[in-house]
Amino acid sequence: MRLPRSGSRGRRRNSLSRYGNLFRQSSFPSLLTAGALQLAAPATVLVVLVYSVTFAYPVSVRTNYAALALAFLGLSSTLPTLASMFVSGALADRYDRGLLMRTANLVSIVATAGTALDLAYRPGSSLALPGPPGFYLPTWVLVAYPLWAVVTVTSALFRPAYNTSIPRVVETNDLGRANGVIYAVAAVVSAVATLLVGVLLAVGPVVYALGVPFVLYFATQVALVLLDVDLSVVRRSASKSVLREARDGLAYLARRRGLLEITVASLVVNFLSAVALVELGLYLEGWLGLSNGLWYGALVAVLTAGTATGFILASRVRFEHRAGRVMIVLILGMGVGLLALGLVRSIVLALPIAFLYGLMPGMITTVFLSTIQATVPDEVMGRVFSADELGSYALVPVGQFAGGLLVLALGIQGLYLTAGGTIVLFAGLMLVSFGALRRLAYEPKPAGVTEAKASS
Repeated sequence: MRLPRSGSRGRRRNSLSRYGNLFRQSSFPSLLTAGALQLAAPATVLVVLVYSVTFAYPVSVRTNYAALALAFLGLSSTLPTLASMFVSGALADRYDRGLLMRTANLVSIVATAGTALDLAYRPGSSLALPGPPGFYLPTWVLVAYPLWAVVTVTSALFRPAYNTSIPRVVETNDLGRANGVIYAVAAVVSAVATLLVGVLLAVGPVVYALGVPFVLYFATQVALVLLDVDLSVVRRSASKSVLREARDGLAYLARRRGLLEITVASLVVNFLSAVALVELGLYLEGWLGLSNGLWYGALVAVLTAGTATGFILASRVRFEHRAGRVMIVLILGMGVGLLALGLVRSIVLALPIAFLYGLMPGMITTVFLSTIQATVPDEVMGRVFSADELGSYALVPVGQFAGGLLVLALGIQGLYLTAGGTIVLFAGLMLVSFGALRRLAYEPKPAGVTEAKASS
């Protein structure tokens, strides 16, 4: 009886020791801090803007006017962000990644400060626009749109440079743990910071709440300055224009069938997930019969907690030798989770299901990032990350729009059953047809070895 417990303790000590090794590497704490805070900050800016735009209109017209104004807020960032995703990887493969991250984050600070000034002064004029009778946009809302677009663009420019920097700091056999810790901390920081923003919005002027993202961005800048590692790019091929290099990244992704197949899978799954999750508030009220905002907060918090746990849990399943198959199984789990949410009518059951659903994207992210970092050459890695982001998220805005139409056509239960069932069927198709993805794997090796056992 004692031997299994001793072995279990030994495994736990070994796991903790490996995490300790990460933090003993001089640059990892700074890299973790910079990434977690920068990844969390945009969500806090968005909370402030959504709140401010919603309450920019009198109660009598708030529902119709604010809904359209918020839709414009989303659209204002969509095209600039997609465009920046196209070139962000080429920039990360062309320029010093440390300089690129510091520059992008500094622009984020400036955009956040500009948003604070806009919300503090709020010019009183407005612009009449087509829409519901009498619809208008206050001038300060119009100013906020491009500022929010700058925040999302700088975040899109930051991510490929950051993700390609992680294998410069840790060895490939630690990539799963490193990615898991970074993104789990980012999720926790995002949840706590968003809660703090909500408190500040309730007790003081709106502009005070923007102090939260400003502090996050400022601390990110300090961590980036303290990052003591060479992040310059060693090019083995002649430089081309940024647009041509971006196209080369898409061409590389097309040649690596396993990576291309997971990008296609992400495109489909992210679209279907957006269809369902954009209607989470309506699911709570229209399907579970709960109108108290506390339950909505609890549901979102549980989803976030599941995702954060998934980031960490992925490294415990030793996915490296079967990365592609693990991702397919996790996508199947996402579909089952949405189906289950459509079948239960109790918040007591919905909360644990939401947690289990949240595990899946968290684990997929850790597995995917680690596989790219271990198998793609450094000089093209940024472009692969940006090409995947562009392909994976291109249909998310469409999915969010389609969610409302599908609710009208199918009802809230029909929406969840359709989205979940389609993901389950698609996962089955992947198991049968996505042979390169099934074979996608890598052999953990010391730092500096990037072309591992990468069947694709």
